[in-house]
Amino acid sequence: MSIARAAIDRSLLTWLLMLICLLGGVWGFATIGRLEDPAFTIKNAIVLTSYPGATAEEVAREVSEPLETAIQQMRELDVITSSNKPGLSRISVEIANTYDGSELPQIWDKLRARVSDAQSVLPADAGTSIVNDSFGDVYGIFYAITAPGFSDAEIHDIADFLRREILTVDGVADVSIMGLPEEAIFVEPEPAIVANLGVAPGAIVGAIADATSVVPAGSVEQAGQRIRIDAPSGSTSVDQIRNLTIGVGGEIVDLTDFATVSRGRTEEPAMIIRYDGQEAFTLGVSGKAGLNIVDVGNRVDERIAQLQPDIPVGVDLNPIYQQHVVVDEASNAFLLNLAMSVVIVIVVLALFMGWRSALVVGTTLLLTVVGTVFFMAIFGIEMERISLGALIIAMGMLVDNAIVVAEGMQSDMAHGKSSREAAEDTARKTQIPLLGATVIGIMAFAGIGLSPDATGEFLFSLFAVIGISLLLSWVLAITVSPLLAHYFFVTGSGDDGGAYDGPVFRAYAATLRVALRLRWLVVAGLLGLTVACYWGFGQVKQQFFPDSNTPLFYVHYKLPQGGSIKATAADMAVVEEWLSDRPEVTAFSTFIGGGASRFMLTYAPEEGLPTYGHLIIRTDTLEQIPDLRADLETFGRNALPQGEFRTERLAFGPGGGAPIAVRFSGPDPDVLRRLAREAEERMLAASDQLQDLRTDWRERELAILPIYDEGRSKTAGVTRSDVAQALQYATDGVRAGTYREDSRLIPILVRMPGASTEGGEHLIGQPVYSEAAQTSIPLEQLLDGFEYEAQDTLIQRRNRLPTITVEAGVPAGVNAAGVFTEIRGTVEEIALPEGYKLEWGGEFESSSDAQESLGRQLPISLLIMVLISILLFQKLRQPLVVWLLVPMAVNGVAIGLLATGLPFSFTALLGLLSLSGMLLKNGIVLVEEIDLTRADGVPFTRAVVEASTSRLRPVLLAAITTILGMVPLLSDAFFASMAVTIMGGLGFATILTMIAAPVFYYLVFPGERRAEKRAAA
Repeated sequence: MSIARAAIDRSLLTWLLMLICLLGGVWGFATIGRLEDPAFTIKNAIVLTSYPGATAEEVAREVSEPLETAIQQMRELDVITSSNKPGLSRISVEIANTYDGSELPQIWDKLRARVSDAQSVLPADAGTSIVNDSFGDVYGIFYAITAPGFSDAEIHDIADFLRREILTVDGVADVSIMGLPEEAIFVEPEPAIVANLGVAPGAIVGAIADATSVVPAGSVEQAGQRIRIDAPSGSTSVDQIRNLTIGVGGEIVDLTDFATVSRGRTEEPAMIIRYDGQEAFTLGVSGKAGLNIVDVGNRVDERIAQLQPDIPVGVDLNPIYQQHVVVDEASNAFLLNLAMSVVIVIVVLALFMGWRSALVVGTTLLLTVVGTVFFMAIFGIEMERISLGALIIAMGMLVDNAIVVAEGMQSDMAHGKSSREAAEDTARKTQIPLLGATVIGIMAFAGIGLSPDATGEFLFSLFAVIGISLLLSWVLAITVSPLLAHYFFVTGSGDDGGAYDGPVFRAYAATLRVALRLRWLVVAGLLGLTVACYWGFGQVKQQFFPDSNTPLFYVHYKLPQGGSIKATAADMAVVEEWLSDRPEVTAFSTFIGGGASRFMLTYAPEEGLPTYGHLIIRTDTLEQIPDLRADLETFGRNALPQGEFRTERLAFGPGGGAPIAVRFSGPDPDVLRRLAREAEERMLAASDQLQDLRTDWRERELAILPIYDEGRSKTAGVTRSDVAQALQYATDGVRAGTYREDSRLIPILVRMPGASTEGGEHLIGQPVYSEAAQTSIPLEQLLDGFEYEAQDTLIQRRNRLPTITVEAGVPAGVNAAGVFTEIRGTVEEIALPEGYKLEWGGEFESSSDAQESLGRQLPISLLIMVLISILLFQKLRQPLVVWLLVPMAVNGVAIGLLATGLPFSFTALLGLLSLSGMLLKNGIVLVEEIDLTRADGVPFTRAVVEASTSRLRPVLLAAITTILGMVPLLSDAFFASMAVTIMGGLGFATILTMIAAPVFYYLVFPGERRAEKRAAA
């Protein structure tokens, strides 16, 4: 007994299957995790090491080099890069894409061990290296908190309160605070009084350190118990620090006799944040992995609402990004699109096959969709942009299985067969070809879904959902569809005429007979058309991932290297004032000194620099961004010519960075900068579509070099360290201790009055205290003056080699791939000295890496697909006919994309794979139908025509329903190019398939044609 007949005879089991799919789908919708984008592991860790006082070159040579040497021994390593600034090494460790997220904790432990082992070879003055493996944490609930009129201490208390309370919310993994005001206690001795009293700077620093340090005081044993002794408490207020006394020459001197003590903000904070131009700090909330972010976000909103009575009046929580709201809206909108697609399918089927067939196929399709959600929940596949899109991508293949079965049963029952006989006959002819074609359709996506890189991880849910839905559609097509057909289809008398006697079928049959007679002309026409379409496809714009449909875009602004954060903040205020007058701007957040917290997975924060300004701008609608962005770029470039001003759209998918980038690696910084300048000149000469050319080494920065006189200093008993400390005391200040205020640790700085505002002229007269002479000596007696030197203060290394990267953007709407093609040749012609190399980065590298990874997987998938097609027919000529159809998949794609002007993006590639799967499926079932018709003894030519005619309606219906089902996706920025790819490709190639497949079949059986001619003669 066949499966289809058993589904009717044992209907209870079939109804149970339907109930499981339906109720399971409802349960799945209620419990499944929801995200905006699929989670992919950011396989990066950051190693930070401070080296106070060192130049960028010394940091690179003495800190980064030994650490990189130790780290590169890890076999899991892919790329290691470092950014070296004066006093700080920042090493980025990227793990090879063959390791998945579950292996990372162990890899990070190994990284920590390597870094720890390397500490012994670092300079003694270098700090302990810190390994940050939470670089990829996403704080999707992101607020800017403004508190005008509150003191800095009160703002810190508010931040601590909010963080503490939100951390208690179920499902919250972490809460990140950024941009809090940075305070210090400033001790500023008067130089003249200090000199007269003979107070050594070290004595001041030591007294403050002793008064604020935490030291053990031991313990005693008493009555069998060990009792700890607390040390005398240190200074716990600014007034107590003012009242400190210092021993000088056997006398006690009050600190206030020669110094002022004050509390205030640091002049050069690490970061400044503003919201709508108002000072703010940010609060980012991340949810635990695998949970429904919508539920977590709603609980956070509820908790914040509960806290409102305890939050002081005037403190506002302004949402910058609310992932749970975005996910909820996107999921609902996409579910609506999915529902619209299903309704469109049912309406089309009702028009062309009647309401009974529409009910059978539509119910099967609905059960397939909800059943897929059920299995998604079981396997832990979240409902996000890619997994939901997979259902629509698979729609054509999902509906095709049910249409084939319903069409077959309807035809057989119209000829008088009972429903059981029709089910058995239809299943016998189609269930194995449909299964084989379904598996082939799944394997078309295996190369992407099983790719080990970030793109493969990002798109894994696509492969998983397509696999689940297609297999489930086959199961339901041969079980549920026959049962529903049994209930709803009417058995005919058998004398109602042929099922394919309509005018459309007769016209198609006549056309096909002509095509078979003119087969070589048809093949030549198909070949010429395909070649023309491939040429047209070469004219289609290329794109990696499309721009996001979230109404956000960014501003990046950089002053020349060496600028202060105050100057950057002042320039950003100019932009803020301009934005505040634009009615389409909903809100804007300003970050000065670094990027924002990673509030979405595809957002990559910039490295912290005082010269960097960043704006996140939200508009009312997506359509307002292009004009606003163009106006803003024009204003910013004109109003702030002293800096580099550029905007950037938020993009889907992994990637980020400059769209065009070329790297030069080699030992000499001067040669690297020369190569970079030559590359910039060649790029500008080759294309007028480049903008914002820059290097990641930025500009060289002036440094003041004291000319130290060894002889005079030795005579005076002064060391290099004494000179350096005196200069620090005269400028940034010397850290003397830590002031503790609840959980805060506030530095205490000893510095010269006015040190932060004076230029360098006062340095030459700065006194240096000589311990040997017990007196202060003017610095000019120890130096031969100062000189200026231009230094590299941002040295980038890649795989242990100094590497400079020339980066460039393209104007909005211009395709980066096309511009890259224009400049590639001339840049690669640059003569490289021995020991230097050139590599391309940017979008070209990202796309190439993804395609290379895909290319490694596709041959295996392709081999499996070919083997399945051969095993299905157990012959070679029939699979050859099927695979000859695949090249024609591009025909309609090229026409559709050229007509709409959309680029061929990575999502369009998914559409092309889906299209190939549909063509293969149609071809397999069509060729199988011809073989079965021939097996019934029908003459060869007539068998080809009759079998093809019998497949016309299901093929056209599957194509029409799929094409119309894509219509709701045309308004989705992520899926628009994919929708056009499937619509254009399927619409064009389906017509060709119904001609090409029979013609190819006719050609590969010359013996049958000759035998038919002999029989006719």
